[in-house]
Amino acid sequence: MTQAQFLLERAIEAQVVVATAESCTGGMVAAAITDCAGSSAIFDRGFVTYSNAAKQEMLGVQAATLAQHGAVSEAVAAEMARGALRYSTASLSVSITGIAGPGGSEHKPEGRVCFACASGEHVHSETVEFGALGRAAVRAGARDHALKLLVSALDHMRSGSP
Repeated sequence: MTQAQFLLERAIEAQVVVATAESCTGGMVAAAITDCAGSSAIFDRGFVTYSNAAKQEMLGVQAATLAQHGAVSEAVAAEMARGALRYSTASLSVSITGIAGPGGSEHKPEGRVCFACASGEHVHSETVEFGALGRAAVRAGARDHALKLLVSALDHMRSGSP
């Protein structure tokens, strides 16, 4: 069973609807979920917001947050996840923003990906340093990590913990 199929089963059990907000993965998480038969029961929509303008226009990410922290930051990931909830019917969202490569900088290296999950008022954000594995590997790793975050968030929602 794939991680997406496991997510689908858990979300159906919990009667939770999911939305995604993706940058560096370009919709890979949404694609993984919708590859599963029956995903329409739990998936509302996915936002692919590759540019900063798209993050602002589609998800309500603040220009000040982008200016202060940069697009690859937990602060922006958190605003993306909140925006995905605000502009959908979902009760759980995940967001991804990162540097898949090639490239990066001393301060934001290739393979750095920031994630956030949001449900209600609760937002959990984290950063994963995948390293310079190459663009495809970083994107696949980010997709898989986001699916795991959604499953973990569902478990927390079901247990009543934040």
